[in-house]
Amino acid sequence: MAPFRFALQVSHAASPDAWKALARKTEDLGYSTLYIPDHLDDQWAPMIALTVAAEATTTLRVGTLVLDNDFRHPVILAKEAATLDVVTGGRFEFGIGAGWMTSDYVQSGIPMDPAAVRIAKLAESLSIMKSLWTTGRATLAGEYYQVTDALGTPRPVTAGGPSIVIGGGSKRILTLAGQFADTVSIVPSLAAGIVGAEVAAESVVEKYTNRVRWARDAAGDRADDLEFQCWTAVVQVVPNAAEVFENLAPVFGLTPDQMKAAPIALVGTTEEISDTLRKRREELGFSYIVVHEAEMEALAPVIAELAGT
Repeated sequence: MAPFRFALQVSHAASPDAWKALARKTEDLGYSTLYIPDHLDDQWAPMIALTVAAEATTTLRVGTLVLDNDFRHPVILAKEAATLDVVTGGRFEFGIGAGWMTSDYVQSGIPMDPAAVRIAKLAESLSIMKSLWTTGRATLAGEYYQVTDALGTPRPVTAGGPSIVIGGGSKRILTLAGQFADTVSIVPSLAAGIVGAEVAAESVVEKYTNRVRWARDAAGDRADDLEFQCWTAVVQVVPNAAEVFENLAPVFGLTPDQMKAAPIALVGTTEEISDTLRKRREELGFSYIVVHEAEMEALAPVIAELAGT
């Protein structure tokens, strides 16, 4: 089993100094990675913000969770990702997905193709970027991208290019993740294009079992090399977990037992949460846990106990 590590996902800070301080605090608390998402709402531009965070720290990894493939051409994005890999000394995690939030497309006027098309475009994009990172050149006469002897510079310091994180909740995107990703980030299905009530029904543990299987099946001989990441929505370090699950379950439309088992939830004492995470790693393979700024200090004792083990 892969060793535990933990990441913090944050969209912005009150000021540049606050952002640098947050990055240093994330590092000091034992988190492996500082992630930023990629939406057109109230958040900072990912690649610039991550560069600043990396400059403010020494060991902290920085990453995107995840970039929307539709927002950037793969030849341009490959150069940006390789540059960030170089300037961080290999501390960049390249998270990318096919896009899902309807409001991003509505606001920007970027066409939102059907999911199957977006994922097919992502597959071509990944092929181009991997070729640029590994061979220094890329040529593709694809359905969505036409690239002719594109030059891949700078060359990444990480062999083969930055570590790839692909996130999603559908069979099609997780199949692609199994084929390309180093880290598979599993979330509830977001096919609706918004975070609504339907996400809760997609959070039951049985559906997560299927999602892990889809990625592993697609990975073939390298299935055991995949790192599985779990994004969380509810994290509470408290002594009354049973009561919390009783109160939360109706909000999510789940039973208390379903809520307790849902990988999006971490509730209990430090010891209870640590035991839950060990069990989930054993049963589902989740070793890389993503939380949010509101929980970063409360989870620190869990990180101190589990990180690297």
